[in-house]
Amino acid sequence: MIAEGSWQGAKLQNQQGPLMSNMPSERSPSAAALRLAVETPADENTTSMVELLQEHLRLVREGELRSLAIVSVSDDGAFVGTRWSCGSDDTAGLIAKLTVLTHDLMASRE
Repeated sequence: MIAEGSWQGAKLQNQQGPLMSNMPSERSPSAAALRLAVETPADENTTSMVELLQEHLRLVREGELRSLAIVSVSDDGAFVGTRWSCGSDDTAGLIAKLTVLTHDLMASRE
């Protein structure tokens, strides 16, 4: 439900009238003006990450994934975070694959 005054230039009315009108709301000073979203250009690495996440999102929506683990690193490298959603039967398998991934990453540094 949209609260009155949450959209600039919109005013909620009763059930018989329209939900929105072009008349300014009495509370419009508290509303933020909408701005056009500008898509920032992405480099090859960013594009690759977005494509990977979108593919996994598709698999989750289609019911083809039941567990997922993500490790992320901040742009300055100061923060490394982990997130996972894991069924109890998948814990050992995820740990084993993360161990393999760790070895692969260490080997790629050499």
